Amino acid sequence: MDADISAPVAATGDFAADAATFSAFWRNARDRLGRLPVKPQRDAAATRTAEALKLAARDARFTFLRTHARTLYGRLTDGQRKFVRIERLVYAAADAVPGLVPTHADVSAESELRQSDKEGLEIDQGILCNQFLADPACGLHLCHAMLLPHEESAEALAKFQRDGRLDLGTAKVERQGRAAVLLLSNPRFLNSEDVSTQLATEIGADVCILDPHSEVAVLRGDVVPAGKYAGRRVYNSGINLTHLYHGRIPFLWFLIRDMGFVNKIVRGVARPDVTPDEVAGDSIEKLWISAVDTFAIGGGCQILLATDFNIAARDAYMTLPARKEGIIPAMANLRLARFVGDRMARQAIMYERRFECDSEEGRLICDEVVDPEAIDRTIDHVVDRLTGSGVVGAIGNRRALRLAAEPLDQFRRYVALYAREQAYCHFSPALISNLEHYWNAQNRRA
Repeated sequence: MDADISAPVAATGDFAADAATFSAFWRNARDRLGRLPVKPQRDAAATRTAEALKLAARDARFTFLRTHARTLYGRLTDGQRKFVRIERLVYAAADAVPGLVPTHADVSAESELRQSDKEGLEIDQGILCNQFLADPACGLHLCHAMLLPHEESAEALAKFQRDGRLDLGTAKVERQGRAAVLLLSNPRFLNSEDVSTQLATEIGADVCILDPHSEVAVLRGDVVPAGKYAGRRVYNSGINLTHLYHGRIPFLWFLIRDMGFVNKIVRGVARPDVTPDEVAGDSIEKLWISAVDTFAIGGGCQILLATDFNIAARDAYMTLPARKEGIIPAMANLRLARFVGDRMARQAIMYERRFECDSEEGRLICDEVVDPEAIDRTIDHVVDRLTGSGVVGAIGNRRALRLAAEPLDQFRRYVALYAREQAYCHFSPALISNLEHYWNAQNRRA
């Protein structure tokens, strides 16, 4: 099949006219793609045709959005008078401009496939988010939306205040003295993160931050009851690679995690009536302590770059296996060099350098390294130290440090790039080959 397709060469500046023109183009490209065999059954010629069609359609999306992203975002948010979370925003855009991004039905259909068999429709969501976030006004408004308390958090907070504990399934919240403790609890997968943990961890973070009866928050892994690490706590083993290989991690998972759960650890919970910007705005914040048992792999190591004080067991280690996964390790590229320097950051991200917590390099990330049996009492000691002089000054210092190192607008610019590049990585053939080679993912049960 001839892959030549007449793409609109430029946007006219008229939103309605351009939306109609580009939508017709995307519909034509999709129809032609639909006449090809499904991805696993394509020969080399059909594969080249499919990739050419998808590339032309993606180039057209950039062309359209570079002219109309701000107008579209304004229409979807009532002129930025309402906040729309990213997981709703992309599907509202699909309704507003047909063909620009996949619909719920499109993504749902692809979610049934293994990652290697997907067309990569969600790459278009990455393009859209990239262009929204690249615009300063739209991007900061979207960051604000993702820092607001999740709509389910108010009910969870009320339950926590009533019972003093909260079971969210793959995350739990407990009050221990002056601390609210968030436990990651996904034991079958060694406390890895996946779709099942995403909502639970974000609600858990909201509850910890908004709880009026605690002064600091602690993040820790729950006890693993069986297997190699039976009876031990595991801090976090990163993204669930088995689920990733089997197509169970949607692209938006990455953005929701780091614009929601992890960014709330960094910046607190936003208020709807004031920007969360460090200079002119405000947010509700707590200091966060991480307690690392056994290891912090991938996403676990990323979170250590976001928390205010890190305690680690002497036998624990940290690693960012981004090379073996074929993806970007979230905000680690933005944050790690501040701790260990640029050269070691590159070694960790591109060459999988491992950091023992009880090492000179490990102590650049970990503030206290203690015997494993001393973790609990060290948490108590650190909580006492951090709250002993009141938390108002501590929060002010935290904000000042954040302004110097990673103001909100810098985060916005980084996450704009991350949205685009991670989308391409997520559907790269290299991702599949890496997971098969290094993880034996094809033989693991999801």
